[in-house]
Amino acid sequence: MDLHTIGELDAADPLRAFRDRFDLPEGVIYLDGNSLGALPRATAARMADVVSREWGQDLIRSWNSNHWIEAPRRLGGKIARLIGAGAHEVIAADSTSINVFKALSAAVQLRPDRTIILSETGNFPTDAYMMQGLAHLSGGRLKQKLLPADEIPAALDDQVAVLLLTQTHYKTGRLHDMAALTRAAHQAGALVIWDLSHSAGALPVELNACEADFAIGCGYKYLNGGPGAPAFIFCAERHHDHVFPALSGWFGHADPFAFDDTYQPGAGIERFQCGTPGILGMAALECGLDLMLEADMAAIRAKSQALGDLFIALSEECLTGFELASPFDAARRGSQVSIRHKHGYAIMQALIARGVIGDFRAPDILRFGFTPLYTRYEDVWLAIEALAEIMQTGEWREDRFATRAAVT
Repeated sequence: MDLHTIGELDAADPLRAFRDRFDLPEGVIYLDGNSLGALPRATAARMADVVSREWGQDLIRSWNSNHWIEAPRRLGGKIARLIGAGAHEVIAADSTSINVFKALSAAVQLRPDRTIILSETGNFPTDAYMMQGLAHLSGGRLKQKLLPADEIPAALDDQVAVLLLTQTHYKTGRLHDMAALTRAAHQAGALVIWDLSHSAGALPVELNACEADFAIGCGYKYLNGGPGAPAFIFCAERHHDHVFPALSGWFGHADPFAFDDTYQPGAGIERFQCGTPGILGMAALECGLDLMLEADMAAIRAKSQALGDLFIALSEECLTGFELASPFDAARRGSQVSIRHKHGYAIMQALIARGVIGDFRAPDILRFGFTPLYTRYEDVWLAIEALAEIMQTGEWREDRFATRAAVT
């Protein structure tokens, strides 16, 4: 493999035109879209219009005249197309953490005779924390249970109310078999919640084909909705009328502007709204979604796997002292590759100082995300080249790279 061959891969890339649709800074190789997606060029103008015209001139009239009131449902319908759901089963709302709580509390309502809420050890912390909070709130009726991933199937018994798993593991990129685990949970009488934060927009997801019950995810990674972008929640239609929301906010009411004293759940997925939607965040997210929906998901997945394979091959050829933390098999991996090193934090800071941006996850993970709409094969080549130089020169040993920042 040489740089000429890498150039041929980029020239033949069916997604190459999408890179120009993002506002990427010169001299930066961005391999952290699995943490915060890059800025679509259309977003700045859209945000300026929402602020200056819709908010500044039209003021409160925009809830009707500019369709602000419809944004959660409209964006939910667009997200549904990316995750294999019906438009009436997904709504954009609130944050990922809040939506985890909504889904968990809904699932345990549907299994009132069961006491275990189950997940894997090492799942993304907010999922485990929300499980812990719900168990505490239940006064001891519910019990959180965390097990290694390979022990999950055997633990699915008649006491498990709900299984909560992240389809693509945030540290390693390892993929769970959504269809098989959902089927196993259902055979045990349990429900399943899938966290799609590292899957939506990065790989094909088929919630309804797998008969999933609930799913949640964020809008700021592969959906390129901006920092703190609205999240989303999916609830299978068969459950809609059997759930009374624990977070019964006014936007989830059947008629919010009736201002009744008593909560009446909205129809279908509407009941999973809670507070007033953040319109600026919705506007930014919609730009990312519209751009994503122009691309072919099969092409996205194929390039994602090829980028990951290239990263692994070049790592094996050029690096020493690192351990692959992600699955070698691309079919078992999301759109990222993680490698381990005991000095991972300092090494990543040295890499970022050179303009190659990945991230670090404690205790020893260097994480590199590949967003096929704007990541080039050349980016992977240059990233490995920079990392090899850092290791050869010992640059990472400089004191400035050892100081931990608030965000890693």
